[in-house]
Amino acid sequence: MHTASNVAAGAVAALHVWFLVLEMFLWATPFGARTFGRPLPEMQQSRTLAANQGLYNGFLAAGLVWSLITGAAEVRIFFLACVLIAGLYGAATVSRKILFLQALPAAAGLIATLLA
Repeated sequence: MHTASNVAAGAVAALHVWFLVLEMFLWATPFGARTFGRPLPEMQQSRTLAANQGLYNGFLAAGLVWSLITGAAEVRIFFLACVLIAGLYGAATVSRKILFLQALPAAAGLIATLLA
């Protein structure tokens, strides 16, 4: 189960690095507009907010990488719980896709870590 915890935490961290890239660097591009299904002018107007959100996703990824480097289960549990809560909130307020892209991977990682 320790390996499953590591793999899940690594996958969630990689997802959040990708979210950082999308929100900080690709948000106000045609790719970003297609990805999020929003008009490009709207994406350009909200680029600062998205960059801030991307930075937070980077911090979540950094915390998970820290847990992988140190092996600190408590750190991993904390950051996976943060990701899970953010994913549940996002699914409830923005898009159900967030449940599958963010909350469920975090829940799987959290369960694997608690069982390890």
